[in-house]
Amino acid sequence: MLDLRHIRENPEAVASALARRGGSIDLAPLLERDAECRRMASEAEALKAEQNRASGRIAEARRSGADATEMLAAMKQIGDRQKALAEQVKTLEELVRNELLLLPNLPDASVPDGGGEADNVELRRVGTPPRFDFVAKPHDELGEALGLMDFTRAAKISGARFASYSGALARMERALAAFMLDLHTSEHGFTEVVAPYLVNARAMLGTGQLPKFADDLFKVTEDDLYLIPTAEVSVTNLFADEVLPGEQLPIRLAAFSPCFRREAGSYGKDTRGLIRQHQFHKVEMVTLVRPEESEAALERLTGCAEAVLKRLNLAYRVITLCTGDMGFGSARTHDIEVWLPAQDRYREISSCTNFRDFQARRAGIRFKDAGGKPQLVHTLNGSGLAVGRALVAVMENYQRVDGGIDVPEVLQPYMGGLKVIHRP
Repeated sequence: MLDLRHIRENPEAVASALARRGGSIDLAPLLERDAECRRMASEAEALKAEQNRASGRIAEARRSGADATEMLAAMKQIGDRQKALAEQVKTLEELVRNELLLLPNLPDASVPDGGGEADNVELRRVGTPPRFDFVAKPHDELGEALGLMDFTRAAKISGARFASYSGALARMERALAAFMLDLHTSEHGFTEVVAPYLVNARAMLGTGQLPKFADDLFKVTEDDLYLIPTAEVSVTNLFADEVLPGEQLPIRLAAFSPCFRREAGSYGKDTRGLIRQHQFHKVEMVTLVRPEESEAALERLTGCAEAVLKRLNLAYRVITLCTGDMGFGSARTHDIEVWLPAQDRYREISSCTNFRDFQARRAGIRFKDAGGKPQLVHTLNGSGLAVGRALVAVMENYQRVDGGIDVPEVLQPYMGGLKVIHRP
């Protein structure tokens, strides 16, 4: 959520920054409502003070035996007016807050302008895509031919965009998740955490999923809880409404979890295979830092995600998202795209984002600075990695002419020493 005071003091600069995201946002109604709210609040405060003074006069009149009837009537009128104003202020404050919750974050000045994916800027490429002397098959064909991946049976019980896989492929997904967690906790300084997969609306609001993206969420209506679309939601909100000791920062947490997304608006996109599922697994990295450390933290976070692909010996590229492609809460985002031979292109496997104080203001996450004053933390998160997409990348890049799949060396200890996946 944006800082309302900053909007008041810099309306043109804020409007200009928001316009970089595409379209036009008129801040005038918000500022007018805010000004009216503050005017009423000031009047209500003045009336409250007048009430207190009137109470003193009435008490004095009663002590002297004077008739206080008229003064009591006048004070009641003041009280009624003050109460009415207070209710109006409460209503206006809620309206202003609701409008603020729908405003996206301000893009960093370094973020390239653009209207969409085509305007993203490539920062670097790492590794060389493999060359096969046969036609590369997509992962879903490989998995089905091995008898280890089944989309038909999954659809029978859950519908489209669900998958079931078994045997060595199921074990490889588990191996990938364990490898990622071990790497991030043993070498990158993250602490592994298990957090709830069902969260309340307050948590969804805190990280920016609500109210704007309600249609993308799965909700358990009877319990008023939501299935998490990413562990970012539950892990970040572990610290909601807290003031953390400054010496506790930075906080680095890694969590493996299932993720649930409706994929609203994605009909017709990636309908085959594991690329865009309603349910998938992901290892998420969450970082809380002091404001002056967040840009360096973004580069560090991106490097941690890259390290997974380097150990798997998978070719990838890193791009910085333009203003028209970055997420709602993002101030700056790096995407990592892994090479998929069957698609002959790079596809996203991680997104690392600096939210600055956008989420912290919504969730109420603060820390005490050196002077003991509470300040908003900066929050960041990144996929480290999306496990299902990592499985896709391994299957396609390590496929063999006979239809088997070589197991990357780094995963073999997690696979009981298995080196090649063949049809059972």
